[in-house]
Amino acid sequence: MSSTPVSPLHLAVALDGTGWHPASWREQVARPRDLFTAGYWADQVAEAERGLLDFVTFEDGLGLQSSHYGELDGRTDQVRGRLDAVLIAARIAPLTRHIGLVPTVIATHTEPFHISKAIATLDYVSTGRAGLRVQISARPHEAAHFGRRTLPPLDTYDSPVVSDLFDEAADYVEVVRRLWDSWEDDAEIRDVATGRFIDRDKLHYIDFEGRHFSVKGPSITPRPPQGQPLVTSLGHQTVPYRLIARQTDVGYVTPQDPDQARAIVAEIRAEQEAAGRAGELLHVFGDLVVFLDDDRAAAEDRRARLDALAGEPYTSDARVFAGTPAQLADLLQELAAEGLSGFRLRPAVTGHDLPAISRGLVPELQRRGAFRTAYEADTLRGLLGLPRPANRYAATAA
Repeated sequence: MSSTPVSPLHLAVALDGTGWHPASWREQVARPRDLFTAGYWADQVAEAERGLLDFVTFEDGLGLQSSHYGELDGRTDQVRGRLDAVLIAARIAPLTRHIGLVPTVIATHTEPFHISKAIATLDYVSTGRAGLRVQISARPHEAAHFGRRTLPPLDTYDSPVVSDLFDEAADYVEVVRRLWDSWEDDAEIRDVATGRFIDRDKLHYIDFEGRHFSVKGPSITPRPPQGQPLVTSLGHQTVPYRLIARQTDVGYVTPQDPDQARAIVAEIRAEQEAAGRAGELLHVFGDLVVFLDDDRAAAEDRRARLDALAGEPYTSDARVFAGTPAQLADLLQELAAEGLSGFRLRPAVTGHDLPAISRGLVPELQRRGAFRTAYEADTLRGLLGLPRPANRYAATAA
């Protein structure tokens, strides 16, 4: 072991069904019969909180899951169907004390006013532990659920259609953020003696006018406890990296090796500077799918067995790791040395790999001085070292 000081890492877990491997539901620990119960999700988040993780994300979508990006695959041998991510997070919030709750929201077909209100409510219910993961949808069959627009079949990820959807997502987040600020922190007076509940001068129109949205404001929900709940997004190339740099607090990226990690971080930092945010703390987390066992051969065998059940090898946008907690700790520290401040781990089989993270990886990182031994803040922003931002409209009013 080197005597060089070790920077503490941040850790999140991405929860999706019974796990990220499509055959995960067939494992003995998977609990597929419980998948659409509140208790199932409460148990997963409790396990993540046991491991002192910063936050969990909840996957979501506006169409059935599919092994093909742009269309439905018609498969009936894999998990299909979801509960609403924001509602799961709200149900779990009172059962947890420290861990952040970050549901996925699809900007393409939902309204920013609704989402700002929902995430602000989640921040109240969790007393300051809410966030969102903003995602686009370029799938024609999902657009058909809403009937407000048509999207052409995509043959490439870097098409003008996708660029436009990411620009729309940037405006979407801007509207959400302005709505969170549309009530000043002390707008509620609640003075029974004088009969004044609210100071109307401390509610502000946001008057957002853009190519994609026209939103008057103010919100109907007072400013959230964190001021601004966490905004996060996943990116694989320049256009989504630009959204991360312009509008998020945490970006998830998918480097395959340290060299790629260094290049991605450099590109996001350059975009961050171009967006005028060079002085702001922006976390870049690496995403990995993990199969964790006591020895590498067991992890690789488990992956092979699940691949056989699925009828094809598992592939992912993120690097797939199969090995021991100590080997994963080595990899995370190697990648962190290139500028990543944390990781969002995707358990291949939630019932197996989430406890392996909380009870295997976390103690290993703690032994190395690379992870917290207790929660040190009451809010999600606090856990990530992000200050509570000033209200933009209060400054204007003053």
